[in-house]
Amino acid sequence: MPSISTNIAANSAVRYLNINSNQETSSLAKLASGSRITSASDDAAGLAISTRISSDVTTLQQAATNTAQATSILQTADGGASNISDILARMKSLATQSASGTTVGTSRTYIQSEFSQLISQIDSIAKGTRYSGQSLLDGTSTFTTGVAVMVGSSASDTINIKLDSLTSTALAVSALDVSTDTGATTALAALDTAIDTVSKTRADIGAQESRFNFSSDSISTQTQNLQSANSAIKDVDIASEQAKLSSAQVKMQAAVSAEAAANQIPQYLLKLLG
Repeated sequence: MPSISTNIAANSAVRYLNINSNQETSSLAKLASGSRITSASDDAAGLAISTRISSDVTTLQQAATNTAQATSILQTADGGASNISDILARMKSLATQSASGTTVGTSRTYIQSEFSQLISQIDSIAKGTRYSGQSLLDGTSTFTTGVAVMVGSSASDTINIKLDSLTSTALAVSALDVSTDTGATTALAALDTAIDTVSKTRADIGAQESRFNFSSDSISTQTQNLQSANSAIKDVDIASEQAKLSSAQVKMQAAVSAEAAANQIPQYLLKLLG
């Protein structure tokens, strides 16, 4: 029923104008942000899942950094252990020379002088092999007792780094003396044991490094898969949303035209009174 006091047609046009305006605003926000979920009301469950996945991805990215740092620590330690192994090989060569009956006179004194310097160098390398201020091979760092490295998104996802002490005392070569043939013969057996100890330590370091390398690959795979899953949940479908925006814009234009026409109805009714 036509009425002057209440313009029902205009009210209806305004209601649809508001609906279309909200849809246009929503589509523009999604296209501008690239996200299908710009507010919790868009998809409450999807938002909760996406937030959890995003948290896991951030954690895994830090875990990847932790893994890289752990690998660097192990590589640094292995470099120091390799130098100590070379020194022990030279010390064994000197002990073999001193133990030989062909070595006479003051030669053993000179051999012992170099031998002592090499013992000191072992300790120097053990102490000087550092990472972030901690000596890795002298038994004073936290890595001697073992350190847990986070390599995943859960508190249980850890790998331990443990480094043995490789000082001359720990290798039982600090008191060796090759200034006599008897001492040199004794030193040979001790040096063989020390070389085996360093070799075992390097093997352990290599095994730990290998585990971190595989962990790094696993983290990369997990991160990629989670990002893909999060994209499926959260990212906006550009084509679909653009179609919605175009529809909302057309409806907006129609609603504005309808509102303008509805506002003319009271004027037409007034002519009836004339």
